[in-house]
Amino acid sequence: MRLNRSGYLIREGFRSIGTHGFMSFATVTIIMACLIIMGSVTLLSLNIDKVIKDLENQNEVVAFVDESYTEESARALQGAIEGLDNISTVEFVSRTQAFDTFMQSYSTDLAEGLDDQVLRDRYVIHLTDIARMAETKTALEGIEGVAKVKAHLDYARTFITVRNVVSVVSLALIVMLMFVSIFIMSNTIKLATFGRREEIAIMKMVGASNAFIRLPFVVEGLVLGILGGGLGFLAEWGIYEVLTKKLVGSVAGIFTVVPFAQIALPMLIAYMAISVLIGAFGGVNAIKNYLEV
Repeated sequence: MRLNRSGYLIREGFRSIGTHGFMSFATVTIIMACLIIMGSVTLLSLNIDKVIKDLENQNEVVAFVDESYTEESARALQGAIEGLDNISTVEFVSRTQAFDTFMQSYSTDLAEGLDDQVLRDRYVIHLTDIARMAETKTALEGIEGVAKVKAHLDYARTFITVRNVVSVVSLALIVMLMFVSIFIMSNTIKLATFGRREEIAIMKMVGASNAFIRLPFVVEGLVLGILGGGLGFLAEWGIYEVLTKKLVGSVAGIFTVVPFAQIALPMLIAYMAISVLIGAFGGVNAIKNYLEV
């Protein structure tokens, strides 16, 4: 008997979606819109963070070897450099390689009468965390055989500042949009329920329990939430793919974007969790006042 009653209430929840089609459509649309806005801000934040990290990776530290060292002795320093903390990659550049690069980059008139002995062997180093660049520079200078270390400390500080500002602003926007979206979606579901207040009052007066009245609305809210979350995810996917293809075409070779496939599963889980919670909460909260008859 109880199982049959539960089945009836669940069917009523589904039936109500079709019966109140316009408000159901409005609820799903609002859920989609709010989720797309939150998702877009999140994706923008992820891509800005990736661009900053890509720029950080291009910020090199160059350790020049003492000019009295032979190439063999200079190469022997690589193990000591790689053994330091915060070292990502180490590349040895000989005097000859450095001279060839110089000749390709600048007028040959400047190098007339010079040979590769005027330059030093050096190591081009990328760091794991540029926030520790000053610390790593000091450690490199402490290695015997390293004569000078060139590090763009001002650039590093700028990148760190930008990264921190972007992280804080993005987090604040996402949290703010989440609260705004919850408010909008809950009130939309309440509005959808307003036209059914008389129906609820009649059921209450004939002796129906609060749980009996509430369940169809919870089912309706859950279904609308799932629909809104699923459609919102698909819409976000399509919008992101279209925009990133255009962006990649215009900045090819300069920046890369985060592939949607890489973040699709976490985003789908987040979309569905938020929409289901909002749908269930909205369904319960929407009729709370009407149960007090």
